Parts: sequence; structure tokens; C-alpha cells
Amino acid sequence: MSLTKSERRQRIKFRIRKIVSGTAAQPRLSVFRSNKEIYAQIIDDVNGVTLVSASSRENEITKGTNIETAAAVGKLVAERALKAGIETITFDRGGYLYHGRVKSLAEGAREAGLKF
Repeated sequence: MSLTKSERRQRIKFRIRKIVSGTAAQPRLSVFRSNKEIYAQIIDDVNGVTLVSASSRENEITKGTNIETAAAVGKLVAERALKAGIETITFDRGGYLYHGRVKSLAEGAREAGLKF
């Protein structure tokens, strides 16, 4: 039985979500990557609330290469999280490999002061 690319990613995502969960004290940074854009949310899974979000569609993000844009989104979500009083998070790569845009977003968030 062969899986489609999206079905395979969904299985990996469920496997990760069994382990990674966000609380109010240490929320989860969730990444979604589409072909053109990248989105990041900081989520409290206990209350089911998105605390902070950022995406490459926002006006504050300057468009460059995909990797530069992802780093800028990471920095923006980290700045917003620090304003909201969030310093420590758990990282949820959303079934994507920790490589390229996902890695760049994580490193941008770290540079801006978030602790993983």
C-alpha cells in the first residue's frame, strides 16, 4: 500500500502530536508550510487557544528567498511571544523535515529570544 505525500505527512504529524503538547507554561510552536507561504502559531493545547501567530502573508515581512522569509516569520512570532510573556516553547515541525524553511523559522525564533 503506497501513501500519498499528504497522507504520509499526516501520519508523521499524528506521531509527533502524541508526544508534543503545549501548556500555558510551555506552549507549542506549530509550523505549517504551503508551497508559497509559511505560517507559525503558538498554541496552548490544554485550553485549545492560539496565543500568538505570524505568517509570511503579513505586511511586516519583507519578501526575499523562501528561507529568508521563514527566518523573518520566526523572528516575528518570537517577538510577539515575548511581548505576550512567553519565553519557553516546544517545537512542533508539523510532519515536515527539520530542514530548509522549517529549520530557518526555528533558528529565527531562537535568535529573537525564544527557548526551545
